[in-house]
Amino acid sequence: MSNVGTVDRIVRVIAGLLLLAFAVPVGFPQTGWNWIGYIGVIPLLTGIFAACPAYSIFGISTCRAHSLRP
Repeated sequence: MSNVGTVDRIVRVIAGLLLLAFAVPVGFPQTGWNWIGYIGVIPLLTGIFAACPAYSIFGISTCRAHSLRP
């Protein structure tokens, strides 16, 4: 079941890719903290699959409500 809307998905994918780019130094200097960028896998996957476990726990959804047809 999808609970992540389109804009939310785009933001998550971009944030995930930026964090992963920090982990694998592509234009970012080695700081010793680059491993923290692997956290980017989480927003990347939730953006790709449009499902966020945390949203499910708290009953949040950023998806548009589907209108019912008469």
